[in-house]
Amino acid sequence: MKKKRSIIFIGSSLVLMLVLLLAGCASTPPAKTPPAETQPAETPAEQETFSIKFSTWHPPAGEECQTVWTPMLEELQKRSDGRITYTTFYGSALGAGPEHFDIVKDGLSDMGYFTATWTPDRFPLTDVLSMPVHVLGKDVAVDVGNEMHERLLHQEFTDVKVLSLNGCVCSYIWTTTPVHSIEDLKGMKIRSPGGLQTYMIETLGAEPVFMPLGDVYLSMETGVINGIVTCPMLYKGYKLQELGKHAVKATFGCVSEGVVMNLNAWDKMPADLQAIVEEVTRNPFELTSGLTEEVIQGDVIESLKAEGVEFYELPADEAERWYSLFSEKVVREWVSNMEKKGLPGKETLLNYKAVLDKHGVEFPAFPAEWEAEVEQYK
Repeated sequence: MKKKRSIIFIGSSLVLMLVLLLAGCASTPPAKTPPAETQPAETPAEQETFSIKFSTWHPPAGEECQTVWTPMLEELQKRSDGRITYTTFYGSALGAGPEHFDIVKDGLSDMGYFTATWTPDRFPLTDVLSMPVHVLGKDVAVDVGNEMHERLLHQEFTDVKVLSLNGCVCSYIWTTTPVHSIEDLKGMKIRSPGGLQTYMIETLGAEPVFMPLGDVYLSMETGVINGIVTCPMLYKGYKLQELGKHAVKATFGCVSEGVVMNLNAWDKMPADLQAIVEEVTRNPFELTSGLTEEVIQGDVIESLKAEGVEFYELPADEAERWYSLFSEKVVREWVSNMEKKGLPGKETLLNYKAVLDKHGVEFPAFPAEWEAEVEQYK
């Protein structure tokens, strides 16, 4: 009997020891395992990189490419810490000047500078930026164009991302022989950039001729044309000062242009890079200090004078003759044509005048009888 009790006691003790052992295992924290080798996290969307193909018809050695577009693209790369890179296609690398809107829209390039005036009737209201006004710096031209885009012109650009919009600085008429009056222009053949400038040339009694800028030098040299309406930068960029030594400083306005981006390329870009692009490209001329009034009226004009170009300032009475014709035959006619097409021509013009007044830009051909109506758009 004692032997049986001993067996029971030993068995009970073994069971108790086993229970305590299991309890102890449960309360003891597990041993730490050596950490696995750290794996790099997947790159978040905000760290994605983006390569931009930038196109423009401007000549590679011209003021625009050298002092604006390349510095602008460099700034994009800098502010993005290298996450935005770029490749440039200057001149006619991807196509002729009038093709540059579609070059961007169709994705041949991601971003580019285009000229709306070179595609007639495609951006009819945007032609308002080509009116004969005294814009002396492209930084001001962009401020005006951007505000007009926000007010009305955005409706003409639904198939691209508009980064900035502008009219160029005021064009002059440059000729191989002196021009001091309307009578001097009779019978002359003048290269026009198209758009409203064509009608201004006709109004003064000359014959407008449209041709690619690259053909102008030979045409002036051989007498096919007698001159050109364009801005000082392009006159210098295409070395036309070697042929035409006479300029009249009466404003012909200039073409409507802008920086746009392909929609697919824009949508693929991370949001933080989109913000950088919008900030840098909103006014490239102000950003880079390229082609401001100080540069154009100083460096560019002075360099042309140094090469023998003579600038003629119209007397007040002769200037009044020119601008009265522009007002009657170009400005009013443009408004009338827009209204006939069912477009808000007068509203667009009055908005434009209000924006010009805000930025201190003169519009000598604006119809005086419409001046009072401008106030409601300020």
